[in-house]
Amino acid sequence: QARLVESGGGLVQPGGSLRLSCKVNLSNLEHYVVGWFRQAPGKEREGVSCISSSDSYYADSVKGRFTISRDNAENTVYLQMHSLKPEDTAVYRCAAIHKASVTTVRAMCRVQVGDYWGQGTQVTVSS
Repeated sequence: QARLVESGGGLVQPGGSLRLSCKVNLSNLEHYVVGWFRQAPGKEREGVSCISSSDSYYADSVKGRFTISRDNAENTVYLQMHSLKPEDTAVYRCAAIHKASVTTVRAMCRVQVGDYWGQGTQVTVSS
């Protein structure tokens, strides 16, 4: 059984919205920091947003447009994306790391560490 499974990607027009879901098959999700990362063809992977039980971080490129949230009871982390732009096109992957292994949510996103990674879901923003 895959530890992390993403869903919700697809094709959307510029200015549109999508909500990505990351189903985390780990016990005690509250002990993990979970992040969303993306990689476009020919570009480096970017830490988009990361969330712990008490804090969240957003890359400057998505701040004000994306919202990360978590439902520990459902073992799911969401990434709500609004005002999508063509440059948001990428494969989006989620990752989880035990909170003892990372100092801050910002560190997880900037250093791009994770104990477990999903396979990814494609987001394409195009008219």
